[in-house]
Amino acid sequence: MNIRLTRSHLQQMVDHATQCLPEEACGLIGGVEGEARLIVPVTNSLHSAVRFRMEPHEQLRAFQRFETEGLELLAIYHSHPTGPPTPSETDRAEFSYPGVAYIILSGASSGWQWNAFQLDNQKVTPCMLEIADD
Repeated sequence: MNIRLTRSHLQQMVDHATQCLPEEACGLIGGVEGEARLIVPVTNSLHSAVRFRMEPHEQLRAFQRFETEGLELLAIYHSHPTGPPTPSETDRAEFSYPGVAYIILSGASSGWQWNAFQLDNQKVTPCMLEIADD
């Protein structure tokens, strides 16, 4: 699976992750045929530095917006402010959107890094994440 983002999309996610420190940030990415069109930050209702759960009403509004704009859910993003750049055991156990990429922003203290994965039945497969100029 390939996901294409613009530099502005990536910056929106990095800004959101930075604003949420020390908590994990989370959000949704809508697009068409692997190309991101919309980044929607969602409140982490757990307000945790090591785990996230999307605030249900915000998540629903994001899905409704995607539907209205003709977008599909391409990816879920969240941050690991001090954690690994890969899905944690909790991430793998709680993931419930097969066919959707998972983007993790990690390493806040040394400068954000990002990686994309496909999760399926506890299997983690790296995805190609392309960053294009705006």
